Amino acid sequence: MGAYFVTATGTDIGKTFVSACLLRHWRAAGLSPDAFKPLVSGIDPDDPTGSDPAALIEAMGLDMTPETLDRVSPWRFAAPLAPNMAARLEGRLVPYSAMLAACRRRITDAKGPLLIEGVGGVMAPVDDGATVLDWMAELRLPGILVAGTYLGTISHILTAVEVMRARGLSLSALVLSETPGGTVPPADTIAALRPFLGDGPPILHLPRLPSGCFTHVSVTALADFLFF
Repeated sequence: MGAYFVTATGTDIGKTFVSACLLRHWRAAGLSPDAFKPLVSGIDPDDPTGSDPAALIEAMGLDMTPETLDRVSPWRFAAPLAPNMAARLEGRLVPYSAMLAACRRRITDAKGPLLIEGVGGVMAPVDDGATVLDWMAELRLPGILVAGTYLGTISHILTAVEVMRARGLSLSALVLSETPGGTVPPADTIAALRPFLGDGPPILHLPRLPSGCFTHVSVTALADFLFF
């Protein structure tokens, strides 16, 4: 079964939106997808409604319970900061080794498509000595890179791709998650990127759609490409 690491060029770009769309699509296709976002910051400990873990849980068709929340995102911090900074405010540390071990168990136990979702962008700190890139390099999963459609995204995308390639990481797909109010047509961004990315990875544009996003042609193409 396929397992992928979902990362992005920055924070609030659309990782969870893309992950949720894929999960809904795979469920509709009769598969048993799973998602694991082990670290999350900026979550209300008393009310996770509207959080990234809540979106993933809903997309998998599960009820929001303490058990499902712990299963999807076991390490949660309240401050909307990088995990190591948010943890420090609570007198805690990010358990990096335990997190890696938990990811590896989920990969081994997966019965269908599995998405492991990172935090922030590719170079965001995870703990005081490791970034998301280090996390990805430890797991060696193929990556799904999510980027926006704002002015300047091309530089951010090429930087992220370059550092991933430098670490020998494979990139299965680049998804342009539409930026609200973006001024650059996604088709123009794709055309500008292609000479720098060569024959791969596939580049897809995903408009910001409501909860039925799994019906969009880009989600269908991406989900089928990744799983089959």
